[in-house]
Amino acid sequence: MTELVRLNKHLAHTLGMSRRTADICIEEGRVHINGKPARLGTVVQPDRDDIRVDTEDVTKSPKRYTYVLLNKPVGYICSRRQQGETPTVYALLPKQYQSLKVAGRLDKDSCGLVLLTDDGDTIFKLTHPKFGKKKVYIVSLNKTLTPDHKKQIEQGVLLDDGSSQFTIHKVQAQDNVRQRPNTYQVIMHEGRNRQIRRTFGELRYMVTHLERTKMGPYELTDIKDGKYLQL
Repeated sequence: MTELVRLNKHLAHTLGMSRRTADICIEEGRVHINGKPARLGTVVQPDRDDIRVDTEDVTKSPKRYTYVLLNKPVGYICSRRQQGETPTVYALLPKQYQSLKVAGRLDKDSCGLVLLTDDGDTIFKLTHPKFGKKKVYIVSLNKTLTPDHKKQIEQGVLLDDGSSQFTIHKVQAQDNVRQRPNTYQVIMHEGRNRQIRRTFGELRYMVTHLERTKMGPYELTDIKDGKYLQL
């Protein structure tokens, strides 16, 4: 039996774009199926239908994607364009990875796990709120988090762009390991712009260190600061 798949999903899978970008291509009339303009929501048979984008044939065999895990240092931005003297994460990567896209950005003052890939479908599933992918961070504050404020955050703190909610666990000091004071593990299932910093800031805390250690199935293990690993 021939497999049926949504057109935007197929384009994302084969061309390494996001589903939203695929929808835009369809809306602009750039996608044709068997010689006819495609419509949003169309379902296709990839092994039978002739699918073209800008008159070019979309390969019917799945694309071999590239996935790179980067341990981003503080002081780099997740952007292609350098902002003033601030370098981008692409300065840490060789030429063959320069075209990859970032899945889940970290701001300049944050560090840790960043995934770069040409798999638009994976980027969409990792970053869109409806999938609720688990993200884990190590966060240090300028002062001890009170039990009342911890409870308040776990119930939800109102920000300009809606309620922010995540769980918090105190990180215990390990023997013979120097640890920043007031350090916590933060677990969340969304990832709005500077959400963790803004949430703590609403309660008059300053984040002094923020490191992402896990995002969906991807985890920062023994990758050194500023180094990368191709999966």
